[in-house]
Amino acid sequence: MTERRLISTPAAPPAAGPYSQAVTAGNLVFVAGQLPLDLSGAVPEGVEAQTRQSLANVTAVLDAAGASAASVLKTTVFLKNMNDFAAMNAVYAEVFGTSLPARSTIEVARLPRDVLVEIECIALSGQA
Repeated sequence: MTERRLISTPAAPPAAGPYSQAVTAGNLVFVAGQLPLDLSGAVPEGVEAQTRQSLANVTAVLDAAGASAASVLKTTVFLKNMNDFAAMNAVYAEVFGTSLPARSTIEVARLPRDVLVEIECIALSGQA
């Protein structure tokens, strides 16, 4: 049976409930949805800044799991308003460059702390 490992890093905001920042199983990393909170708990204004912060949190958790943005296989982006898609997409493209993972983007009625975006992912880790 594949060993399961819980990932926690002080480089990203702590989980806000009974869940882990990420869980690994074998060489797969499952990163929980990351809100656009900085380490002090503040939320930046606007979807571009919030996308950048959510992705910074994703990247910090990936790093703690021995993975990186280049190893991401799939993301799910939750947007409060699909009218923000182009702005979110521009920041997203900056982070992933040519290592484009598969992605789903979903408009949702509401997100925790009334943020505009939340991002989760599945990646490969060099640590099996």
